[in-house]
Order: sequence, then structure tokens, then C-alpha cells
Amino acid sequence: MNILLTGGSGYIGSHTVALLAGAGNHVVLYDNLCNSHADVVTRLNRIVGRSLVLVQGDVRDADLLERTLQEQRIEAVVHFAGLKAVGESVADPLAYYDNNVTGTLCLLWAMQRCGVRTLVFSSSATVYGDPQYLPVDEMHPTSAVNPYGRSKLHVEEMLSDLAASDGDWRIACMRYFNPVGAHESGLIGEDPSGVPNNLMPYIAQVAAGHRDRLSVYGGDYDTPDGTGVRDFVHVADLADGHLAALNYLGSSEGAGWHAFNLGTGQGYSVLQVVREFERASGREVPYEIVARRPGDVASSYASPDKARLILGWQARRGLDEMCASAWRWQRYGERL
Repeated sequence: MNILLTGGSGYIGSHTVALLAGAGNHVVLYDNLCNSHADVVTRLNRIVGRSLVLVQGDVRDADLLERTLQEQRIEAVVHFAGLKAVGESVADPLAYYDNNVTGTLCLLWAMQRCGVRTLVFSSSATVYGDPQYLPVDEMHPTSAVNPYGRSKLHVEEMLSDLAASDGDWRIACMRYFNPVGAHESGLIGEDPSGVPNNLMPYIAQVAAGHRDRLSVYGGDYDTPDGTGVRDFVHVADLADGHLAALNYLGSSEGAGWHAFNLGTGQGYSVLQVVREFERASGREVPYEIVARRPGDVASSYASPDKARLILGWQARRGLDEMCASAWRWQRYGERL
């Protein structure tokens, strides 16, 4: 299959590229490199054993998207391109709506003009807002609480409306919980610019000695050790979920709009992750408990039953492998 991956050189995109290309698909990366690096493509070439196509362009450039879809004979799109930092979205909401919502609209116009009607969308569990019950399943009400989450929810609603208007569309929205870890090769992994927004790369940088200590936001939640509990899922399992979604959309049952949680169904506390990372790295991870962050909830974890029953997908990698692969990437990948 000929597949276009917008944001294909990013964290989750690059791991999905490695999987899809490794399975024999013709994979085309489309990325403006605003939050990634061109050398990721060089590393991907090493992983898959051949040169991949990179089109450097912005997802809001509908003309370039249309030319790429036509020239590469694209049959399906996996849409990762988007801004994704909650705090940044609060400070600059217009940038998030412009990039995430307008960018998706430009992609859809290009796809429609080219007759490409199969799309896997990189969504987020942030569309659920504060959990009203646990585990969170796909029937949970959606109510995003920040501009980043609302931009994802707006896109989901737009895609649902599109599929309802035209029965030829086949769309899957993949709602991620907390992606972590790195490729088994150590060649690609999460590479945040500046101070990491996510827990795992921050812990890795503390373990490597690049940062003094981890700030743990809140130690008095109603959880087993007082720290927040989240559903962490290995990025390689997420890549598997996208392949499963593409296969499902290509089946006789794949028409229309679908939403799937991608998570393990199990929550881990911040301190559990710290202790497991210390075991994986053999390094101490100093930390301090500080005040809670506004908007954080005590616990959030997925019900992945729908993905298991419909896609035949489930997370296979545990917290030990998540931490071990993140540490391998921290030690090896950053020096390449």
C-alpha cells in the first residue's frame, strides 16, 4: 500500500514509519520539521534498509499535499502532524487551532480532490477531559479542558461529520494515553526540544545527569503512593495499533468513522515509573514532591477493550520494556 504519514519524522510518526515500511508498504513522510530533525529519516533508512521519501512541507499547504498525494499514488493517510504541548496551547491557542484544525482541513480538501478516502488520525485521550469514571472507554463523554485537547476534539468532530456526509470515507481516530519508550534499535526515540513536557524523557535526562532532579507534581492524591497515576503505553505498541487500524479500514467493516483507545488498561504512578527506570538504568533518579499542577487529575487510564475486540490489538510491552528502551535511546541514540 502507498501510505502518506504527515508528521512522519516525529516521535510516534517515525516509529509507525519503521513498522509500515518494514512490512513492505511504500511510505512517504510529509513534515515541516518544526519539532523534529531531518536526520531521523537517515536513521529510519538504516532501520528499514532502504531510502524513504521525505516531502518537506507544511500541512496547511493544500497544494503541496495534493501534488504529493497524486505523484506518490497515495492510497491512505496517517495524520500525525500537529502541535501537542498543553501548556504551550494555553499560552498560544491560535497557533494550535491554526496548525491542528486548519492543517487537518487543508489535508482533507487535498484528499477529497485526489479521491483518497482512508485516514487514520492521531488523536489523544485529552478529548475526554477529566475522567468521570475509570477505566475510560470510548463511550466516555468528551469534554476537553485545554486548547490542545479541544483542537483534537474539533478535528474528531469534523471527521465524524465528513464520514456521515460521504459513505466512501473510512476514518479511525486513535486516542493515545501516554506514549513512552523507543525503538528496539536505539536509533529513534522521543527527542524533545528544551525542557521535556512529558515524564519519561525528563526522568531519562535526570538519570543521565543532564538535569538535577525530577519535580513530582503532587504527593497527596488519592492513589497508592500519593502521586498521579497514568496509563503509559509503549510507542511500538502504538505503531502496531496504526497498522491494525489501516487493516481494519481496508476491510468490509471499515467504512465510516471510528474511535479507538490505545492504552494498556493499567495505571502506573509517577513513583512507580521512577523506581522502574532506576532498575532499568542502574542510576538514581533524584526527585522532590512539589505542589500539584492546576488541571491535573489523580488517575487516568484506558479501557482498551474496543481495540482488542475490533482491531485485534492490545499492548504487549510492559513498564520494564518501556523504561529499558527509553534508557537505551537516551544513552545511544542521542550520540548518533
